[in-house]
Amino acid sequence: MSIKKQYKKKLFKKGSSPCKVTFSLPEEMINPAKTVYLVGEFNNWDVEATPMKKKKDGTYSVTIELEAQKEYQFRYLIDSDRWENDGEADKYAATPYSSENSVVVV
Repeated sequence: MSIKKQYKKKLFKKGSSPCKVTFSLPEEMINPAKTVYLVGEFNNWDVEATPMKKKKDGTYSVTIELEAQKEYQFRYLIDSDRWENDGEADKYAATPYSSENSVVVV
């Protein structure tokens, strides 16, 4: 698992920099997955809004742009029935369902 953050130049209108965040999952964690989605607050927890693409090396990844100076809860949905957290998340947040969500801070 990995989360990479790339900040853009400061935008004067909004007062904060957007950040490109790349989320990646290694092949051994998800094999033999057919579909992997990134699901979180940034896409209103829509389970089909942010599909991750499989690369030649077997990893799945997706890059999205997030507003900086915020925190976003998220999880990965594998094959529509298995939820996973990111082991390299910035932190975790408890949910009302007796579980935790990963949190990325940008």
